[in-house]
Amino acid sequence: MQMIRYFHCGRICWANLNKSLLAKLRKKTGYTFANCKKALELHSNDLAKAESWLREQAQAQGWEKATKLEGRPTSQGLVAVLVDVAGRNGSMVEVNCETDFVARNRAFQSVVEGISEACLKFIQGAPTSTIHPFTKVNLDVDQLKQLPSAKGSSLADEVALAIHTVGENIVIRRAVGFKAKEEDSDLFLSGYIHPTPLNNLVLGTPLLGRYGALVVLKDGKNHDKRELLGRQLCQHIVGMNPRKVGGEGDEPAKNPEDEHCLLLQEYLLDPSTTVGSYLTENGLSVLDFTRFECGEENGDLGKIPENTAVKATN
Repeated sequence: MQMIRYFHCGRICWANLNKSLLAKLRKKTGYTFANCKKALELHSNDLAKAESWLREQAQAQGWEKATKLEGRPTSQGLVAVLVDVAGRNGSMVEVNCETDFVARNRAFQSVVEGISEACLKFIQGAPTSTIHPFTKVNLDVDQLKQLPSAKGSSLADEVALAIHTVGENIVIRRAVGFKAKEEDSDLFLSGYIHPTPLNNLVLGTPLLGRYGALVVLKDGKNHDKRELLGRQLCQHIVGMNPRKVGGEGDEPAKNPEDEHCLLLQEYLLDPSTTVGSYLTENGLSVLDFTRFECGEENGDLGKIPENTAVKATN
């Protein structure tokens, strides 16, 4: 009786694949079963190498897809506001996509959070103005793309990966930030987003929504409620859309609904008083603010005084 034996000659048979590694790789990367299996086979179950290979493949495909989708309208998206725990530095960014469905996608939201964190890191390291008590930092699209992400790649690469994942055009539209002088302890930053997120506006956490405000305040009383007061002022800015802070020489508008000067507007949370009176009563003064509305059209987007502008560099 003749005995015949068959031998498998492939690189790695399925039985030799570490199933726990496969599950871990899929959970960590979100890529398909087949792609993760192939990555582990190609790299002899080396998880780090397999993950790196998957990322390289996805990034290459993302750039290819980004080129094809470039130019498609991106009227949806999110605004992210991030103020550090000390309340001394803050960033606000707008990232656009094609549909509201993708704006609610966790993969897209994660990219927006990463972009806001990269912007805040740049602002924290930016030089402080020698003229003003704070520095206003403006980043245009090209500068934003060059900023490094937390993973070490550029934000442009991270956007390409996101385009590969969600299948829509994604654009980093604009970003602004404020940096308070270290020696001026009375200065602090507040931020607000609408709709209000479930994490209750925690400092040091990116907040995502359709509208955002970032404000620089000076606290003459140095009281423990200043974070709340600043947040309420940001809420007013989001709701009432003032064009400037205002000051001496500004006359109230005949119709309160046409008032675009922040200090002269009726306070949103208490229409019986003005913002200026509210601030005076609480020992606060506004030095500057910025308001973003996702998808808004504005010819002055990104314009800031030259003496407070800081250029982004690699």
